[in-house]
Amino acid sequence: MNKQSFLSILAASIVIASCGKNDKSAQAGGAPQIKEYKTVTLQQESATLNSDFPASIQGQQNIEIRPRVEGYIDKIFVDEGAVVKAGQPLFKISAPEYEQQVRTATASIKSAQADLSAAKLAVNKVKPLVEKGIISKYDLESAQYTYESALAALAQANAALVNAKTNLGYTTVTSPVNGVVGSIPFRLGSLVSSNTTEPLTTVSSIGNVYAYFAMNEKALLNFTKDSGASLNQKLKSMPAVSLLLSDGSAYDEKGHIETVNGLINTETGTVNIRARFPNPKGIIRSGSSTTVRIPKDIKDGIIIPQSATFELQDKMFAVVLGTDKKTKNVNITVLENTAGNYYVVTSGLKSGDEIVLEGVASLKEGTEIKAQKQSPETVYADLK
Repeated sequence: MNKQSFLSILAASIVIASCGKNDKSAQAGGAPQIKEYKTVTLQQESATLNSDFPASIQGQQNIEIRPRVEGYIDKIFVDEGAVVKAGQPLFKISAPEYEQQVRTATASIKSAQADLSAAKLAVNKVKPLVEKGIISKYDLESAQYTYESALAALAQANAALVNAKTNLGYTTVTSPVNGVVGSIPFRLGSLVSSNTTEPLTTVSSIGNVYAYFAMNEKALLNFTKDSGASLNQKLKSMPAVSLLLSDGSAYDEKGHIETVNGLINTETGTVNIRARFPNPKGIIRSGSSTTVRIPKDIKDGIIIPQSATFELQDKMFAVVLGTDKKTKNVNITVLENTAGNYYVVTSGLKSGDEIVLEGVASLKEGTEIKAQKQSPETVYADLK
């Protein structure tokens, strides 16, 4: 065998060996790889799930402060946002005519008192003369009428003084309730009257505050269908609700749902609800944006993490692992629950089902997987 023939045989051997190696690699790479997914076997759970609803705060009373008399603002005793007590002065209106009315009414009383005294003296003078027959009874009756007229004039003068003092009192505008002062659009020297369109300010009574929020009909039914017979009984039997402040912190005081609007908004499909919260420290102000949190007690229910579900064409699905280790998409229905990390399943799943916990949206039905079983204590740690 010459050298050239030997090199040809060697090259052919290398090519054949290389092809064989590639065939083995292709066979190894072509085998389907079974991926591992976290799963859990469902069992009945008891827990308290919370539903959160955006809410706006209003004071128990938002009272517009308006002047009753016309005049110029002479003094402003408070600033915007000040906490005031009932009867505390807010504004002083300069109206000299009312002071003059008080002086005039006072003078009229003194004049009426003098006239009354004179009329009484006249009666006392005429009476004995009539009894002696010196003058006629007509003179006595005339004197008595004059006395009664003077008495009425005095009563009228007293009423005028009371009215004048009342009007003068209106020049000092006071707060009708305990509360917080709102914006003050007027300044010193502004002319105001009872016909002024804009109020002097608004005082919000915040000893108790109302949280107004909206809930759809289905969610309302979930909260109330198992309690009481009438709506009032249902409201009374509902648990106390919590309030989350704008910074996300929980408010110390618990509240109660008091009213549910009788009409459902046909455009939004929601009903307006009012909850009342005590506000002894005045922390919550009218106009604040907060969140009402309503607890729902679940006893022996099927609860699954939200991460174990996906939505398709307005339907919700979970992935169940069969005995053949292949996946099956199951249509489920859940309670309306907007907060938290779990759903309460009302149909589609049962105790003993093994479900996939993560990555279900991209997992094709019928895929064979390797189950990495998780303990219920780990999966439901947030519920405990």
